[in-house]
Amino acid sequence: MSEIKRRSFKKLIHQYTRLLFGKLPTDFRYPLYRRMVDFDPVPDMRLELKIAETKEELTGCFRILHDAYVSSGFMQPHPSGMRITKYHALPTTTTICAKYDGKIVGTISMIREGVFGFPLQSVFDLAKVRAKGGRIAEISALAVHPDFRKTGGAIFFPLMKFMREYCVNFFETRHLVIAVNPNKIEFYESILYFTRLQESAVEEYDFANGAPAVGATLDLRELPGFLLQGFKGRPKRKNLYAYFYEIVFKNIKWPERKYHITNDPVMTPELLDYFFNTESSVFNDLDDRNKTLLWSIYDLAEYRGILPMLKGSVDHGHPLRKHQRYSIRCPGSLTITVAGEKRNFVIEVIEISISGFQAECKLQLPLEIDGIAEIDLGLLERSTVKVRSVRVRESEAGTFYGFKVNDSDSTWRQCVASLEVGITTGDLR
Repeated sequence: MSEIKRRSFKKLIHQYTRLLFGKLPTDFRYPLYRRMVDFDPVPDMRLELKIAETKEELTGCFRILHDAYVSSGFMQPHPSGMRITKYHALPTTTTICAKYDGKIVGTISMIREGVFGFPLQSVFDLAKVRAKGGRIAEISALAVHPDFRKTGGAIFFPLMKFMREYCVNFFETRHLVIAVNPNKIEFYESILYFTRLQESAVEEYDFANGAPAVGATLDLRELPGFLLQGFKGRPKRKNLYAYFYEIVFKNIKWPERKYHITNDPVMTPELLDYFFNTESSVFNDLDDRNKTLLWSIYDLAEYRGILPMLKGSVDHGHPLRKHQRYSIRCPGSLTITVAGEKRNFVIEVIEISISGFQAECKLQLPLEIDGIAEIDLGLLERSTVKVRSVRVRESEAGTFYGFKVNDSDSTWRQCVASLEVGITTGDLR
């Protein structure tokens, strides 16, 4: 039998077996899927998992993603040999990579909600997920190098472990959402306990070249209970609960954070220009609305020559801010004097700049009043600043107040300076 005929025969047997297996009830199939799980609890130290932050690492991620998507029919080949989307340009997106002997062999991107929303929002309704509260992240752009696709999840499961821990401990995420091909959804349902956003698949998903897609979600607060029950009594090589929650990987290189930031932005002006202007036309292909949204994120002078102009105008339509804002989440307190009486309020700061910050407060605050804010910017990094409340914004997520910093201390100034360095060098330490 020729090699071509042998491969065709094996493929036919695999498809027939899969068809028969698919006819079994889910309460039989799903436990069987879980029994088939197998991974190495102590991966080879040649494997390294980290945030993709250099030009070489991002290029490697975008290349294997391109090849995986092209081979699956999820995109047409691109001259650059890379799959680059507008979401990769945002500081709210984090791309992680798996490297083996220094070579990129796997990647996945975590997209927190930003100015462009989520890719799957174009076809799936997230209202029920939002109603439960908590931050959402879309898991997207998953790819594993062909050399590692038949190695029993040697790259996939470490990526999943990194992703879960990063989302919980660094990304402040409660809910994951995904859009996957219908022939993959049962894996995510049976092994990782995702539930479908809607019963039927979307026949044409533009983000995947018109391929069908199924939307699903996972509440990370509920996941431990599901895994504990589903993998109860299984040995460590087959116990996903132990793998996720008990085993510590030495292969993971976590980002070092002095401050309570919630993003790990890596896109410098040079990287944005290279990936989104030179190697692709992502920026140029954006409509005016998305171009304006992009300007609202990268609104410092050094980005002016890189971001796309609006069609028919040299003006981007968005005034440059004097000071850049940074995503952060840290506890604090506000002391103000009302009618001669001092009052204290608990606040949670979510965004800062050298001249102000935005914070959530459960109680109603008076506007246009001066006070003293004490904010824990990081471990042993408490700042005391004189502030003035200037605006309020109501949303489904809560009530948020804007404060102008009238007088800052050295801790505040050093924090903002570190974030400014981080946004342009990829090093937020």
